Amino acid sequence: MIENVVFYILAGVTVTGTICAITARQAVRAIVYLVTSFFALALIFYLLGAPLVAAFEVIIYAGAIMVLFLFVIMMLELARPEKLPGPRLADWWPALLLMLATAGSVVLLASVRQPLPQAGFHGISVREFSQALFQRYGVAVELISMQLLFALVGALFLGRRR
Repeated sequence: MIENVVFYILAGVTVTGTICAITARQAVRAIVYLVTSFFALALIFYLLGAPLVAAFEVIIYAGAIMVLFLFVIMMLELARPEKLPGPRLADWWPALLLMLATAGSVVLLASVRQPLPQAGFHGISVREFSQALFQRYGVAVELISMQLLFALVGALFLGRRR
């Protein structure tokens, strides 16, 4: 019962954070909303019995990809910070509300301390996952890494000074 309530709270945080990220006028605020959405999605994966996927969500998306986005925004200098108005109190309430809902869900899940429901399989170890990823799908992993490299070179080309 409590898992259902937490699931719907986290689903609402994920959808609201994503909508706020799409509609945000400043890129840095969009990144903050998107990171909040990724953390809520990681908690949903954990709640569904996939802690490895939840860890990947935090490490890869909320960590590496968002840092890459932030570096590109800083490199392109979309707007001069001294020309932007300072944030008002009304600008902070959506992010604070989403973060409080996510933190409350974590506290609620930690206080219940019930075993997580298992998915339809008995689980897979990190070793088995990495072997399957790099043996079966090694070419796909290399193609994705090349795409990220091309995107980085393109961002550097666009951001260079003339």
